[in-house]
Amino acid sequence: MNGRRSVSVLGATGSVGQTTCALLAEAPDAFRVEALTGNCNAAAMIRSARALRPAFVAMADPAAAAAVRDDLAGLGIEVAGGESAVLAAADRPADWVMAAIVGAAGLAPTLAAVRRGATIALANKESLVCAGHLLTAEAKATGSRLLPVDSEHNAIFQVFDGARPESVHRIILTASGGPFRTCSLAEMAAATPAQALRHPNWDMGAKITIDSATMFNKGLELIEAGHLFAMPEDRIDVVVHPQSIVHSLVSYRDGSVLAQLGLPDMRTPVAVTLYWPERAACAVEHLDLTRMGDLTFEAPDPTRFPALDQARQAMKAGGTAPAVLNAANEAAVHAFLAGEIGFLDIPAIVAICQDRVSPAPLDGLDAVWEADRLARAAAGEAIRQRRKVILPARAAQ
Repeated sequence: MNGRRSVSVLGATGSVGQTTCALLAEAPDAFRVEALTGNCNAAAMIRSARALRPAFVAMADPAAAAAVRDDLAGLGIEVAGGESAVLAAADRPADWVMAAIVGAAGLAPTLAAVRRGATIALANKESLVCAGHLLTAEAKATGSRLLPVDSEHNAIFQVFDGARPESVHRIILTASGGPFRTCSLAEMAAATPAQALRHPNWDMGAKITIDSATMFNKGLELIEAGHLFAMPEDRIDVVVHPQSIVHSLVSYRDGSVLAQLGLPDMRTPVAVTLYWPERAACAVEHLDLTRMGDLTFEAPDPTRFPALDQARQAMKAGGTAPAVLNAANEAAVHAFLAGEIGFLDIPAIVAICQDRVSPAPLDGLDAVWEADRLARAAAGEAIRQRRKVILPARAAQ
């Protein structure tokens, strides 16, 4: 890189955001931090802001913004609160933007950064899931480059022959299988949030960890991969790889299969995007294959993990169908974490929403927000019906 790269981190207080902040703190001469955003975790933002000294900090929660502002007083850091402040942060002049806000809430800030023509490190898969064609069209128009951060898409990015995409036969996403890979349906039905949050390999935020347990994370990644690599649904495979060493693969028409391997550590994919197109030393443990033992692969079970088929259904339907899928899943995961529904109710509620909310043409952001609203309303009604069943049952235990 020539000179210091100006960067912003949207979602700086989350798991990927904190990893990014740690890498930035290790290389103060290489990067200048323009803006950091968070939701309501004032303590995490204060720590990152004091270490990185950004020009601007935005907290979606105004009360958290007030706490951050008081603590950072006198440091010359501008602090603002509310959703408009988060959008303002995305619009500030940073060359590189980490888009790591969780869920559909990350779409508008990510789009704002794309419209500036910034290089986007995309950890917010929901942006592409909900509005893939809109986002990629804006990126093409402005010259914005989308660099995938998810370990699977980052792996494909590293081994995909972008100069000769016609040589690619198919792409293969790997999935860990999560904590319930070998559990029975009965065991999954009885699973608690605490059990679902015990991922065997990765340390992630609550939402993405539950999505890994249901395999909705892989379903969303399937849709994301289609947009990132211009690949149709029937040329994207998913295999379960419990060790999480092979992060994804690209199969070429000559029979070659190229894979990217590494230990399950998000510092590597974040560093790949942070220093792109160069590579830099990163303080991660390097892979020693002689210590790995067996690397195994298996097909996902569609009966215990229907999320993949639901995602493929949404991808084939097109339009706002993926936005409906995402909103229904977000609502169901929130209800599960709150103890209102069971684990297997998550895909059941998504199926109800897919039946009740018809996809519309994806002709603008208003269509995305309307699909999101309708799906959350349908999910809310389904959650209320299931709450009537699960709460009396628990009371009787």
